[in-house]
Amino acid sequence: MLKNFKPTWMVNAIYDLTPEQLKAQGIKAVLTDLDNTLIAWNNPNGTPQLKEWLAQMQAAGITVMVVSNNNQQRVQHALAELQLPFIARANKPLATGIVKAKKQLGLSRHEVVMVGDQLITDMHAGNIAGVRTILVKPIIDSDAWNTSINRFFEKYIMQQLLKKHADLTWREDLND
Repeated sequence: MLKNFKPTWMVNAIYDLTPEQLKAQGIKAVLTDLDNTLIAWNNPNGTPQLKEWLAQMQAAGITVMVVSNNNQQRVQHALAELQLPFIARANKPLATGIVKAKKQLGLSRHEVVMVGDQLITDMHAGNIAGVRTILVKPIIDSDAWNTSINRFFEKYIMQQLLKKHADLTWREDLND
């Protein structure tokens, strides 16, 4: 059961991922969670760092697509300025949203990676969808009330993962 929560990589922030690192892994698209992964859950406008990272991905031909459990209106509003493709109501921890995203992009499971800040939703969904996963630290320390519940259980899951997998460490990038 623990294997469903184990990330392929643990990287400090999504902004640490470079097109070169992703291309070296054969990745053509980054599927990303929205809240506390791409943007702070309470700041839908994003940051200059986010906009710079997105420009780098676009210039390199790497698609960034949001796969979020939020409703259509929330995701659409949050991404209005960024103009990113998205899947709302992704039903994570189920693989539904990731499978739909892969199909929409016309890519195989080897060509996409799921990035998120939660083991219970993002890593689980990515793993059962058969894609590689990247766990990132949450952008800010606070969470929406419903995410706080997951964080409580994730502490225990992470302790168990770290006991079983000594190679799981936070990295600056995929090559670290």
